[in-house]
Amino acid sequence: MLMAHPAVLADLVEQYEALSLLHAEQGTPEARRRMEDVAYTLCVSTGTRDVHAALIAAKLRLPGARPEDDSLVEA
Repeated sequence: MLMAHPAVLADLVEQYEALSLLHAEQGTPEARRRMEDVAYTLCVSTGTRDVHAALIAAKLRLPGARPEDDSLVEA
């Protein structure tokens, strides 16, 4: 499997988290579509099928991540 560059993953995580904070899923059709696009790209980039798993996988691939750090696991 090809691995996305950490800079790309960091950008995708940042975009998704910003859209989430802005409640894009409840916003305009354009905002919802953008959030869906970023979620899809995160999943493809990390080889996952769920955006929450994709966020965890992406964060674990970023510089400074520690595999034993369970603080990245979202409940």
